[in-house]
Amino acid sequence: MSLKIRLARGGAKKRPFYSIVVADSRNPRDGRFIEKIGTYNPLLARDDEKRVQYDEERAKYWLSKGAKATDRVARFFAVNGLVKWEHGDNPNKGKPGQKAQERATEKAEKEAAANAPAEAPAEEAAAE
Repeated sequence: MSLKIRLARGGAKKRPFYSIVVADSRNPRDGRFIEKIGTYNPLLARDDEKRVQYDEERAKYWLSKGAKATDRVARFFAVNGLVKWEHGDNPNKGKPGQKAQERATEKAEKEAAANAPAEAPAEEAAAE
């Protein structure tokens, strides 16, 4: 059984509130879980101590049993040194798509063609 420590969403529409839970990875996000170990309220200020609350001892216990924290939960745990979290690096994500790249090359070719005839008469005039 693969365990995950992840967020389960609660709260009303446009008023999110999350529970930090330990669950089987095959269960749905808001489905059955094994244990609730904390809460996360994204509506509170970043420096508010009630924004993220969790039982550190239970988190250590589940991590020792082989549970993997999701990326967001790992960020919370990294503050107290429970797990090591590094920012993901995907340099290709910011690049434009294939069609956008094709349009950019076509535009560059048109600009180069438009600038080339304008430069040629200037060179001929300078030669005379």
